Amino acid sequence: MKQNDKSEMEFDNKAVENLNDADAESPTIDFQESVQDETARLTKEIQELKDKYLRQVAEFDNFRKRNARERLELIQTAGKDVIVSLLEVLDDCDRAEKQLQATEELGTVKEGVQLVFNKLRTVLQNKGLKPMQSVGTPFNPDQHEAITEIPVPDPELKGKVIDEVEKGYYLNDKIIRFAKVVVGK
Repeated sequence: MKQNDKSEMEFDNKAVENLNDADAESPTIDFQESVQDETARLTKEIQELKDKYLRQVAEFDNFRKRNARERLELIQTAGKDVIVSLLEVLDDCDRAEKQLQATEELGTVKEGVQLVFNKLRTVLQNKGLKPMQSVGTPFNPDQHEAITEIPVPDPELKGKVIDEVEKGYYLNDKIIRFAKVVVGK
């Protein structure tokens, strides 16, 4: 019986070893397959993100180019509306120039030129241009540019605008040209 016991023990040991080997290989194979699946999934996700990133970069680049092109067109045609409006005044100036050369009567020429000037002012005012009223107002460095100071006999005129050398203008309530003025001291 000893020999049978011995061979049964060897058989049992071999069976246990085979079971241990099978158990040991099975989790390793499952783990390796799981890692490979996860790696494949992550690789696919990385590719999708790269593709999405490249598309976003291309889309932004197209947007930037389109925006630059539109801005250039806008700059080139920004003054078109005002220029078209002033063409009528230019036509009137041409007519007035012809009349100046053809007539000797000063009164009608003067009246015609005054009409052209009034039309020019009206067109510019319709576009939002407004002249700045400076004479008699206190000097304000945010609106006025002082050319010189002159002494004044009346103390009430000190620090006020006495004369306007160049008129200042607003365009839609924003200063586009400062008034060049003479200030009393």
